Amino acid sequence: MSGQDVNLVLRSTRVVTPEGTRPASVAVAGGTIDAVLAYDADVPAGALLEDFGDDVLLPGLVDTHVHVNDPGRTEWEGFWTATRAAAAGGITTLLDMPLNSLPPTTTVENLRTKQGVAGPKAHVDTGFWGGAIPSNVKDLRPLYEAGVFGFKCFLSPSGVEEFPELDQEQLARSMAEIAGFGGLLIVHAEDPHHLADAPQRPGPAYADFLASRPRDAENTAIEGLIAHARRLNARVHVLHLSSSDALPLIAAAKREGVRVTVESCPHFLTLTAEEVPDGATEFKCCPPIREAANQDALWAGLADGTIDCVVSDHSPCTTDLKTSDFASAWGGISSLQLGLPAIWTEARRRGHSLDDVVRWMSAAPAELAGLTRKGAIEAGRDADFAVLAPEATFTVDPAELFHRNQVTAYAGKTLHGVVRSSWLRGVRIAFDGELAEPTGRLLERDR
Repeated sequence: MSGQDVNLVLRSTRVVTPEGTRPASVAVAGGTIDAVLAYDADVPAGALLEDFGDDVLLPGLVDTHVHVNDPGRTEWEGFWTATRAAAAGGITTLLDMPLNSLPPTTTVENLRTKQGVAGPKAHVDTGFWGGAIPSNVKDLRPLYEAGVFGFKCFLSPSGVEEFPELDQEQLARSMAEIAGFGGLLIVHAEDPHHLADAPQRPGPAYADFLASRPRDAENTAIEGLIAHARRLNARVHVLHLSSSDALPLIAAAKREGVRVTVESCPHFLTLTAEEVPDGATEFKCCPPIREAANQDALWAGLADGTIDCVVSDHSPCTTDLKTSDFASAWGGISSLQLGLPAIWTEARRRGHSLDDVVRWMSAAPAELAGLTRKGAIEAGRDADFAVLAPEATFTVDPAELFHRNQVTAYAGKTLHGVVRSSWLRGVRIAFDGELAEPTGRLLERDR
């Protein structure tokens, strides 16, 4: 330990490190983790000691799938509200999706616009995905050189006209361009032909909505994506996996050496189709929340490593867009502040540890995005932390959420895991529901 440089020591009987959970003291110097020491290590002169007792010290979570919608649709969310919700939920780094804002992040000019809006409002460190749409192949390399972490595309309609989907030829062209400079393509994988052939019955019945987004739409799209990635030696990532039927295909591709990674989301892992009331469109998302047996298989995919990470896909909207008609209501789950307790509640029930949760929600998303200073409590990383009381419970009250619109599928649920505080580069940014002034930095891909 460098001693004279250490200004902060965080101590807990349970610190989640890459080597496992153990009692430790974490020394911080200049916003960076200087050393992970024995629990009873001496505190350097002049350093502040924060002792969390038996509360668990985790690395700050990394959420690589957040729709902030700012600028342009800030009545849906916004950098101020989204990053406050993130901080309150133990997330210290997020990556913003390129659509639902106006403009979308499809050119360098549009990226700079979004960065200008985010800069003064970010309570957590914030980076940006670029978008791949039919008209912007020429913009992909400049966007990458400007610091985006990769590129998102849709294979079926996105729901907003300014971000059109790619057909198979356009997908191959964009993927080849991105592979040419070593980038990452992240994909909303639902096949438009299967969606078009599915029964479309408007109304409040969740069963009708579920039938309109069949598993085959995901399975076919993922199969085609893997084939393109194999042929082009491209790096691809499957967003928000809902269909467990695709897991064997993904596992086989990984064994073969195809460069494919996969995420799922708290709502697929903690909510089930059987519990969704008719007309309750706060549960609507695309792809949809499926049956309990499907959820069991997703958890098995997490346990065996086929699914790499768990991120929110926080996709909020105004209350009026959540009509009682599943066909016309906006599709998106608001969960940014609740992802950690939601996943921990189900993980502990299924026999998983907080070490597993940290791997899924911090280490793996950081690795996906190439955020080498995030995702672990070890020397040289940013001093980003969440402090969790894992045995404590709370009941979700939408009025207490920091999201701009207090609509959530978790309303009324009792969850395990209370986030006591969050720390960004050695500074406490959230404490028992109180937020500090924004100190988040805008992140660019390591080059």
